[in-house]
Amino acid sequence: MTGRVQGVGYRPFVHRLAHELGVSGHVRNLRGDVEVIANATETTLATFVSGLVDRAPPLARPRVRAVEPCERPAADGFAIAPSSATDAPAVSVPPDFYACDDCIAELADPADRRHAYPFINCTQCGPRYTLIEALPYDRPNTAMARFPLCPACRSEYEDPLDRRFHAEPVACPVCGPHLRYVDPRGAVVTGDAAAVSAAVELLRHGRVLAVRGIGGYHLICDARDEAAVQSLRVRKRRPHKPLAVMFPQRGADGLDVAREELVVGAVEEGALRDPARAIVLVPRRADGRLAPGVAPGLAEVGAFLPYSPLHHLLLAEFGGPVVATSGNVSGEPVLTEQDEAEARLAAVADAFLHHDRPILRPADDSVVRVTAGAARPIRLGRGAAPLELELPRALREPVLAVGGHLKLTVALAWDRRVVVSPHVGDMGTRRSEQVFEQVVRDLPRLYDVEVRHWIGDAHPGYTTTRWLQSRGLSHTLVLHHHAHASALVAEHGLDEPAIVFAWDGVGYGGDGTLWGGETFAGSPGGWRRVASLRPFRLPGGDLAGRQPWRSAAALCWEAGLACPVAVPDPIVRAAWERGINSPRSSAAGRVFDAMSALVLGVGETSFEGQGPMWLEARAARGAGFPVLALIEDDSGLPRIDWAPLVEWCSDGTRDVAERAGAVHSALADAIRRVAERERARSGIEVVGLTGGVFQNRLLSELALEALGRGGFRVLLPERIPCNDGGLSYGQVIEFLHRNPASPVE
Repeated sequence: MTGRVQGVGYRPFVHRLAHELGVSGHVRNLRGDVEVIANATETTLATFVSGLVDRAPPLARPRVRAVEPCERPAADGFAIAPSSATDAPAVSVPPDFYACDDCIAELADPADRRHAYPFINCTQCGPRYTLIEALPYDRPNTAMARFPLCPACRSEYEDPLDRRFHAEPVACPVCGPHLRYVDPRGAVVTGDAAAVSAAVELLRHGRVLAVRGIGGYHLICDARDEAAVQSLRVRKRRPHKPLAVMFPQRGADGLDVAREELVVGAVEEGALRDPARAIVLVPRRADGRLAPGVAPGLAEVGAFLPYSPLHHLLLAEFGGPVVATSGNVSGEPVLTEQDEAEARLAAVADAFLHHDRPILRPADDSVVRVTAGAARPIRLGRGAAPLELELPRALREPVLAVGGHLKLTVALAWDRRVVVSPHVGDMGTRRSEQVFEQVVRDLPRLYDVEVRHWIGDAHPGYTTTRWLQSRGLSHTLVLHHHAHASALVAEHGLDEPAIVFAWDGVGYGGDGTLWGGETFAGSPGGWRRVASLRPFRLPGGDLAGRQPWRSAAALCWEAGLACPVAVPDPIVRAAWERGINSPRSSAAGRVFDAMSALVLGVGETSFEGQGPMWLEARAARGAGFPVLALIEDDSGLPRIDWAPLVEWCSDGTRDVAERAGAVHSALADAIRRVAERERARSGIEVVGLTGGVFQNRLLSELALEALGRGGFRVLLPERIPCNDGGLSYGQVIEFLHRNPASPVE
């Protein structure tokens, strides 16, 4: 058996199934795979083999690698044999899982010996990725090895019929980790129940608490207390970026409290209850009581349910929703260690709730958004990653792709396997670089793979690209938007050509300019650029990403129109006219920035994508719009001309919602016409939408509808983020198809 079969209670399940059916033999780990030796009648064996997949535990994802006759006689009965560490590696590192219903029931049961114990878990739940030291996944190879099992826990751990049989993080109040609360004056409260109560009392007084969880720290405050939320924002220097909210689990499906504040549809319900326990973007109720400052300017809230026993204890006693945002300096990986958290979050948190279970590697929360009827990933994190996918064919030798610069993930690939890491963060700080280096060391070590070749982004200024080059590693550089396109079609297993729109904020282009509104045709390893947005010069270059007025001014000046947006410094126009620090760009993300400035007056932003997110939130669906012409440049490349939108959105007599809606409708219509033009030329019927701009649900759904009316089959990301979190996977795919025989040195 292969797939996700370790760390999910699979061997005990096989043991129970064999006893039920009267099968003799054994089951054991083979460093990733699971070997099952079985002896029974032919009919019983057929039932047994099908049951190994059909009746597998909920968190397992088993696949039958092979069924072969075995000459070795099986002993009477069925046993769980010791793990093997001598065979070729086929390891599969499981992500961290949410606390299962059985454990939560025990947590709430005063008669249970683990009543109110913050670290309760079983074979079906609890931390994995964040505490695995080495494989195979056995307790001596985890951070829990430093907590010797008490007799009661050892009895459960060694009993094949117990649901804690080989639950590697198993513990109890006698032998396991514990909490420690540090109050605002530095006084320490020990004892799990006392520490939780002290923390809850702090929250009730509108203060900010730092809580050490499974993969790092959260910063927590009362989500219905506007003063507390604003205090957190001021201290963290995060004035506008939305904050996630954790809701107590209450009611038959656990969502009663969430429904008091949110409009929870069927797809959102499924995403909130999914074992990944991701943060899900859900529409707010107009009559809800969440603090306005939770998500200013937006109609959605990032919501999630408790996934650790500690979360359940805190929220059950507190009784309401809490803001639960990453305990870090914005953009950096989440903090994991007590001393570092107290030092770096001292000006943010009033108090700390620590624990002494080691966290070997950080894991931030996953984020998804429902678009076109499905929950689609925005960030791969705890519960969803490491994410393993199958390659369309085998690599000649192992490679590691280091992604881009923002929303970083890395991808390890060998044979026909590729593993995408959890979200690392944005490069550009020392801590981000340290965690990046930890991950690129860690993944190959865990999977026992020796990397022979490296892959990076073609942008010469990216930290990851410079890291590759400075170390003299054998490497290949891949164009940013080729990686986006390749990730999308490979995820869908597409074996025919596609037209792919790769739209984002910025990426290094094949002509040395900043791409970001590109259309490609073909397939991985052979993309042809068949259309783009009309290019413009960005005054200030990278500064435009946080100052939408620059993009607005650039489009107005390029189109020969008066700029209605204030330009703080007249020297900017002069520099732009001379081409000084004004690189050419075709980025759709910068066009959306410009429109947010023209329509909403957004001049400065405090986080990436703020202006476009606010624009989407204000947009009227079905608004009228100007038709954007397709004009050919000197090389014959069709360009979507955004100029009519500039004039339309500069018209202050039009309603804000109408103008915001027009931006989305006009660009969706242009996407359809570009696709139809390319289909007429090449006959391609499949269209893909990817890149960070397509995190915009309204744009994606309008484009999907328009393309559907045109008879196209449309692909949207399903398991890989459309933003730069998917670049590492796309780099592997692009490299695989460009180098069918051997890597390029």
